[in-house]
Amino acid sequence: MMKIAMSPAAAGLLRSLLARAGLDRDRILLTEFRSTDWVSLTFTGERHAMQFRIVGESAGSVAAKLLDRLEDAELNVGAGHFVADIAASDGPQRNSDGSISLLIEALTVAES
Repeated sequence: MMKIAMSPAAAGLLRSLLARAGLDRDRILLTEFRSTDWVSLTFTGERHAMQFRIVGESAGSVAAKLLDRLEDAELNVGAGHFVADIAASDGPQRNSDGSISLLIEALTVAES
């Protein structure tokens, strides 16, 4: 298994999203991941883009559960950070093999 280097905020966000889906880890594949530093006049943080592929017969219902009221979800990304903004920017899209793909983008901000 290939490990991706992630900041603590990115790793916490990924853990929270996988827990929200409520499935075994082998049913949700992280197919792309990007994280970049973000700064405003008063805050620092990171922008994250995570592309997922959900496999199995219940892929559609899992995607719906993961995305249901995502913008309002209280995601615990770890001490010192919080999710300021999160949304699905692409998907869910059904693939020819029956899996579902979706892209989630988020902004995490360091608490001051």
